[in-house]
Amino acid sequence: MSENKFKGYAAWISVCIVWGTTYLAIRIGVAHIPPMLFAGVRWILAGVIFVAVLLLSNKKFPAFKDLTHIAVMGILMLGFGNGLVVTGEQYISSGLAALLITTVPFWIVGFDSFASKKSMLNMFISGGLLLGLLGVSAIFGDNWKELFNKEYLLGVLSILGAVVAWSLGSVYSKHKKINVHPLMSAAVQMLVAGVAQTILGIILGETSSVSFNQEGILSLAYLIIFGSIIGYGSYIYAIEHLPLSLVSTYAYINPIIAVFLGWLVLDEKLNIFMIVAAILIIAGVVLVKKGAEINIAKKKLS
Repeated sequence: MSENKFKGYAAWISVCIVWGTTYLAIRIGVAHIPPMLFAGVRWILAGVIFVAVLLLSNKKFPAFKDLTHIAVMGILMLGFGNGLVVTGEQYISSGLAALLITTVPFWIVGFDSFASKKSMLNMFISGGLLLGLLGVSAIFGDNWKELFNKEYLLGVLSILGAVVAWSLGSVYSKHKKINVHPLMSAAVQMLVAGVAQTILGIILGETSSVSFNQEGILSLAYLIIFGSIIGYGSYIYAIEHLPLSLVSTYAYINPIIAVFLGWLVLDEKLNIFMIVAAILIIAGVVLVKKGAEINIAKKKLS
């Protein structure tokens, strides 16, 4: 295994774990800071720190010709993708948000197949995606009726919009090659999305509703360091060096962590359904990984 491939797997594992914890942090944070300002400040601060560290490490700032593509990625994945998650978590639980986001692999595989003009699916990937969906369903047992409660509708639509935007941005990032280090690309994306979200928050009058307290500040700090710098940086690196069908399976692992933390901190339900879900989700990840490896082998032989 090459060094870049090994680092890619390490980055994917980081995304699987770290992003599972961010749903709780977002849920706590938006109770004190309005969504667009909460998201915008997070990405601006993370971007500034990340860019500074990378420049000190002799990583070059993107050339002007690459900035347009980087901006598109940032607006899709962070501006709309993360922004709509933060908006949605005002109205639904962190666990339900995680559940809806597990549809990401379906969208990514579909968009990626369209962009590649050929199907990326095989028996293993299809079976893995199905097992993952069944596992996510098991997390909530017979509580699917929550999706149809009137008060959750806006939250559900926001999360689904985030899923589509994130998937489009991921596929665009995979197929639009730019001449810049992937971590520097991620850092600039943070700045672009953060500025856009902050401007939108000001326009919407969110500044009058800001309430800085210990919980809000701590959740923001956690998201800046772990969710943004470590998590998003790892995601961008992973999709540069691993198949999208594999990387997208992080969305199956995140809910296990999100639901556990919801139980631990917010007293949400944790029962036998969670154990069954964990088994199904892990089996799904293994199958998708196997299918991705088969696709790579076929590509090398063709």
